[in-house]
Amino acid sequence: MVQSSNGAILKVLAPLGPVRGVALVLHGGKSQSREPVESRHLSPARMVPFAKDLHRAGRRHGLAVWILRNSVRGWNGADMSPLQDARWALRLIQEQHPDVPVFLVGHSMGGLTALSAAGHPQVAAVVALAPWLGPTTSTAAVAGKKVLIIHGTRDRWTSPAASLTFARRAAESAAGIQYVALTGAGHFMLRKVRLWQSITTGFVLKAFAESTGAPAVPSRTFARLLPESALQVTL
Repeated sequence: MVQSSNGAILKVLAPLGPVRGVALVLHGGKSQSREPVESRHLSPARMVPFAKDLHRAGRRHGLAVWILRNSVRGWNGADMSPLQDARWALRLIQEQHPDVPVFLVGHSMGGLTALSAAGHPQVAAVVALAPWLGPTTSTAAVAGKKVLIIHGTRDRWTSPAASLTFARRAAESAAGIQYVALTGAGHFMLRKVRLWQSITTGFVLKAFAESTGAPAVPSRTFARLLPESALQVTL
């Protein structure tokens, strides 16, 4: 593990061979809080299964998975605390693996963080799970990137409508964008959890293969669930 000067922590799940790409996994949090994030908190724990699923699927092809635990639990207004932590993690990736593509995966506040940090030159694709977005959330950072947004239709913590609006606005500049509405699913991804995970992993593997030429083929189930030509899917 690596720790930043302000307390953010990175755990690295290494591939079986040389690193050909990195997936950076980002967790959720609160609007305002200076409380340090601990591993026992549900927000970081919720993303561990996603990280492990990505690692299982991509490790033999050279995909490393970096799991970020933020310094504090809140976004904290203009401080944008988790965005600063994500940018620190991206600097470390750039130092250690300057020539590989990066794939951001974030839930809730981590989804906002991922979409906001996507402007880093190594970022190739972003998966935002039930992201915390508003009507004026900037789409500038996703210009030229591949983006997947997944949102449950019964989410009461963040807005599916805001996510769909963001996707429609971002379509003008993103390299590709897809929006998946999961019928009956809520914010914390407890219902249809395997569907959340399989779509996320499949999208990252596909982007990884397209960026590197690695023979990382998503499952046939993924292709059926998320046809390449579909901009909006309801499952």
